[in-house]
This record gives sequence, C-alpha cells and structure tokens, in this order.
Amino acid sequence: MLIEQDISGAMASAVGASGLPEDVLDGYLERAESVLDWLRTASASDALPLLSVVRDDSDLAGIGQAAEWLGAGEHAVFLGTGGSSLGGQCLAQVTGWSVQGIDRCRGSKLHFLDNLDPVSFAVALEALPLERTRFLAISKSGGTAETLIQVAAVLAALREAKLDPADRLMGLTEPDRAAHHNALRNLLVGAGCTVHDHIAGLGGRFAGLSNVGLIPAALAGLDIAAARRGAAAVLADLKPDTEAKDFAPAVGAALAVGLAQGGGATVNVMMAYSDRLECFTRWWVQLWGESLGKSGHGMTPVAAIGPVDQHSQLQLYLDGPADKFVTVAMADTRGTGPRLDAAAAEAIGFPAMAGKTVGDFVWAQQTATADTLQRHNRPVRRMLLKQVDAATLGALMMHFMLETIVAAHLLGVDAFDQPAVEAGKVLARTYLAGEETDEAIWS
Repeated sequence: MLIEQDISGAMASAVGASGLPEDVLDGYLERAESVLDWLRTASASDALPLLSVVRDDSDLAGIGQAAEWLGAGEHAVFLGTGGSSLGGQCLAQVTGWSVQGIDRCRGSKLHFLDNLDPVSFAVALEALPLERTRFLAISKSGGTAETLIQVAAVLAALREAKLDPADRLMGLTEPDRAAHHNALRNLLVGAGCTVHDHIAGLGGRFAGLSNVGLIPAALAGLDIAAARRGAAAVLADLKPDTEAKDFAPAVGAALAVGLAQGGGATVNVMMAYSDRLECFTRWWVQLWGESLGKSGHGMTPVAAIGPVDQHSQLQLYLDGPADKFVTVAMADTRGTGPRLDAAAAEAIGFPAMAGKTVGDFVWAQQTATADTLQRHNRPVRRMLLKQVDAATLGALMMHFMLETIVAAHLLGVDAFDQPAVEAGKVLARTYLAGEETDEAIWS
C-alpha cells in the first residue's frame, strides 16, 4: 500500500464535540454508495477520462517523444495556468525540481510561466536564450486568455529574433469541433507549430495524469509509468463489491463534508511534510476549491508545508477558531538525511539527537504536530506515505480526485464545472474591449 489513511484523530471519540460521531460518518458513507456506483460505471465505459487514462499506457511513447523534443533545447518553458500547469509541477517536483536549495544548486532548465505577471513575463523573455529555448503551451479549451496572451508574446519575440516558431513552440489543446473555435490551435497551426491533442472533456484540474502533467514530469526525469501505476492501484480498490466504508477516498470525502456541515470545520488544511510535496498542496487547493465551491457550498482549502509552517500557521490551528480540519501528509523520513554524532548533538544542546538523522527529527515533528492537534481537540487526518516517489504521487493525485468527486456528490454540486470563474473571464474581456468601464474601481 503506497498511502495509508488514518481518520481516528478526526472522530468524536478522539477529539470530542469537534470531531465526527461514528453514526454520522456512517450516514454520509451510505449516501456515497450511489456515486461509487456511478464511478464504477464511468470507469467501465471509459466515460470519465481521468479514470480511463491511468489504465492505458499506449500514449506514454508519444508523451516521451514530446518531452524529448522539449528537452532538445537548453531551456524548456511551459505556458499555461491553473490545471494546465499545477499537475505537471507537482509531479516534476518529486524529482527535485523547484525544491528550494536543490533546484538552485542544480541550475534548473525547466520553467513554468503559469502566473501572468507583466514584469516577470518580460524579464523571462529577455533572459531566456530564445535560440536555445523550446516552449509548450497548454490550454484545454484553447481559449484561456492568459495562455493566448503568453503565446502571442512568444510568437512575436521569436519572429523578432528571426527564429522559426515551428522549431521552438508546440501546443497541447483539445481537437477542433464544429461548434467550438479553438483559438490556441488555430494560432499555432497558422504559425506552422505542432499541436498535440488534449483529451476531450478532461478538465484541467483533473488532467495531471494525462499528457498535460506527464510531459513536464517526463522531462524532469520522473518515471511516468510508475505514476500511472500508483494511480491505477487506488482505482483498483473500487471493486464491484467495495462498500464506501472500505474505499479510502469515499471515507475522506464523508469525513470532510461531515465535519464541515456538522462541526463547522469549513477550512481544510493540507499540511505535507516534504519539500517535494509543496506543489502537490497547491494542486490540491485548486482541485478542492474550484470543484466544491459552488452555490454557497464548499470548504476553504489551505496549503501548508512542514516543518516550516509549524512556525507560521500551527499556532492558529491549535489556538485560533475551531473551524479547521487538518490533513497531515506524513512521509516516512526515519533514517534519512545527515546523521549527527554524539559530539555534534551535545554541541547544539540536543543530546537526544546523538546517532539520529535529520529525517528522524522530521518524523518526530510531524508525528508531534498531528498528536498535538488531536490533543487540542482539533480534528486531524493522517496520510502516511512510505516514500515520496512517482508511484506515491500518482496514488495521492488519484485519491484526492476521487475524494473530491465524492465530496461534490455529498454537497450536491457538480465537481467538473466552474461557472463563477467563467463569469470573471467574460467580464475581463468586456473591460478590455471597452464595452464596460472599470473606472469605478480606481475612483
């Protein structure tokens, strides 16, 4: 088992009135049975691409070829935002990409320009050696404004440098459909660039285990087949006779929704104890927030990383408002990292560290954090990870995608849309077109 879920610290028997009573959890699990039936049907019929994609390795060769093309340049740059970027980032980070200290020492050549900031984007285009840089633009719909603007700016920069865009820029977006104008595809095809197909109907935040996330992961050196196997192992637990109480994602969803609706735990914290899981926590924030926050429902997701956030957030979790449900993702770090001898331990005034490793200390910290939350009657779930590797990340991503879908069912919302976000996108376009004024904002 790659991950093990322990919910005992979130139950009323452990944390009193702030926890969830067993009978209430059972009621939510009973309600979850129908969505598990739907998931089984969708999986068997390939109606839900996020499930079927992890059972099929026929696309891995093409993913590897795309990564190889990108890697032929000195720098590889990914253009895209939200789900088009976060899944790839959380998988790539397993290899050490974007880990503070490590990444800088290695001199990373892998870049995600996912947040459209005019200053940062201009600096990036000026600093990158365009003749030795290759770009991949990712947008499911092909209509994401930020990505289109990035691509237009890159095309202009390449042409100004007298470089052929076909040799430097590639796209990943949905196929053309009669009723859908894919601006990104048309723009790139018009420039002679290769465009790969995004799986139709697979939303960005659920696309991390498709080519959307696996191309950057492969370029970073991750074993992408192992990531798929880890995800498939979680899905394999959903057998025809599996009850919700025996399916970890359903249990997690029932717990989170039950704590929010019955105990007021409307803030959900994901606290991971590994540098290589920092991007995972941000991927989860989008997944949980955008999928569930609808029609007055949802729980506010908060990303945290240990041990550093013990020094910035734990005080609030322990002694602030009792409105939080904390998940501690605990990597088994015991016996890893530098080891301190007795003299070094004595010199720092920490004799208990004699003969112990840095990983022993971090294991003690994360265990203590979970136990302290429980002792302060704060509901806490422990997710135990034997190691942080490709298979484990694949399993974590699948667990939380399924947990999110079940939670959406229990809340009575559609996990796969984002209507309020779309309204904001439309309004931004009207401001740019001058159809409405935004002057009042600045008055």
